[in-house]
Amino acid sequence: MNATLEKLKHKFEQALVAAFGADYAGVDPILVPASNPKFGDYQSNIALSINKQLGQSPRTTAEQLVKHLNVSDLCEPPAVAGPGFINLILKTSYLEAQIKAAQADPRIGVATAKNPKRTIVDYPSPNIAKEMHVGHLRPAVIGDSIARILEFLGHEVLRISHVGDWGTPFGMLIVHLQQAYPEALRTTETLDLGDLSTFYRQAKKRFDEDENFREAARLAVVKLQAGDEETLLAWKIVCALSSRAYQVIYDLLGIAPFIERGESFYNLLLPGVVQALEAAGLLVEDQGAKCVFLEGFTNKEGNPLPLIIQKSDGGYNYATTDLAAIRYRLQVDKAQRVIYPVGAEQTNHFTQIFQVGRRAGWITDDVEFIHAPFGLVLGEDSKKLKTRTGETVRLRDLLDEAIARARDDLEARLQEEGRQETEEFKAAVAQAVGISAVKYTDLSQNRTSNYTFSFDKMLNLQGNTAPYLMYAYVRIQGISRKGQINFAQLGADAKILLTEETELALAKHLLQLSEVLGYVEADLLPNRLCQYLFELSQKFNQFYDQCPVLSAAEPIRTSRLVLCDLTAKTLKLGLSLLGISVIERM
Repeated sequence: MNATLEKLKHKFEQALVAAFGADYAGVDPILVPASNPKFGDYQSNIALSINKQLGQSPRTTAEQLVKHLNVSDLCEPPAVAGPGFINLILKTSYLEAQIKAAQADPRIGVATAKNPKRTIVDYPSPNIAKEMHVGHLRPAVIGDSIARILEFLGHEVLRISHVGDWGTPFGMLIVHLQQAYPEALRTTETLDLGDLSTFYRQAKKRFDEDENFREAARLAVVKLQAGDEETLLAWKIVCALSSRAYQVIYDLLGIAPFIERGESFYNLLLPGVVQALEAAGLLVEDQGAKCVFLEGFTNKEGNPLPLIIQKSDGGYNYATTDLAAIRYRLQVDKAQRVIYPVGAEQTNHFTQIFQVGRRAGWITDDVEFIHAPFGLVLGEDSKKLKTRTGETVRLRDLLDEAIARARDDLEARLQEEGRQETEEFKAAVAQAVGISAVKYTDLSQNRTSNYTFSFDKMLNLQGNTAPYLMYAYVRIQGISRKGQINFAQLGADAKILLTEETELALAKHLLQLSEVLGYVEADLLPNRLCQYLFELSQKFNQFYDQCPVLSAAEPIRTSRLVLCDLTAKTLKLGLSLLGISVIERM
């Protein structure tokens, strides 16, 4: 929580008890940032909530409360407005002191969590041997951002990728490898098996057209599950090929390292899941399959829907593996919070496995299992983003095009400005801007919504885009270069003076970062941080346009330099929590 908001809430709680008695201890003062600056900085609606039990009008309640509200060290005298709103305006002297403290703090005023939790974030989880496509963008960037934010706030975060590396499709991939690339099984060298999607399509074509190949694939699955050494070796080669291909994408996206635990990791634990559910009295045999009948889910006939745990042939399915993962994460990882950033189409699946976990007694009130759903990436036609030929867009192609377009925009701007830059500079800026634009566009949407993909919008230097935010940071570095200012040497004795409206607006916004991160910690919506950073960039640009910095007289000059530096630090930190790096020049 924002330190200022926390202090004010504490003072309100004291005033409630002083004004109305001990029964009001711990009552939420309903104190929030004011929706409109004309009402001040914070507003409490508590009087409209408790007036009935006090038997008086909300305004009378508010006036009584204000008499006992001592906020003179933080605010101007509180004002009662309308039917009983209590409005607060922060003192300029308080804001100046807070800015000075934030400037000297490596965490720029953001405290760590009071109750840190051991947290698992489950992402990005593609399927082995299938090339990553645009649908893999959202879990990767949303999961990475959530993990970064929670880690910064002091939680112990385990990043885990639950990749699809087991099951029936691997039969055809193993046989194709054995027959088309037999040398791969006889060397320790890493062989180039060609393009990942080509390898998969070749295997799938043979599977669809050749009955003998299909039978060999079926037998390969049996051998794999039985632990046959040669089959396992082929499986490992296919997995390694995929991991190398995926890592190129993750590196390009700047995704932080994670632990890869495929479905195969839980394979030996699946019989234990069946035994535990039997012991809990949840398993019912239905047409030879072992099932848990779900509460709140019905089939077409209106009967309880069965979740199959073990098929009639003794095999298992995704639900069984996910239940094994739940048990492992609780019993071995000792997780207190588990977050699954997975598409909204899987909502029922997660509701069902969480229900089984709770009914089995594994998931208790001491731990949170959260599905953080997200919507689809759409094309201009409002349908799933596809290529012109109707195929799913390869993620690598999309990222390469973003970099190419960013390069074109940069070249045009350099020509217009008459600037000469090195090839190295242009390549670095194009990659940084292109990748950041793609990631930020995704993260700036409410994750629960679909969004329309548009290169033109995401690469725009105006509006809520990564280039706009990056440019605000670059502008501050330009001030440093032009004035030969070393921000690190501004000095702890620098006096902060907030004399203009745009200075005050910027200072107030800078001090809200902790509050915004607190919201994201709770609701796992990174777009809140994006909106905060966008508004910060806007407020900085308004300040910069209206308040001279380098030409200002002292001590105003140093005070404004501190504001610039704190803005740059906040932008750099905020963007890093989104997985986006800043650049010094554009």
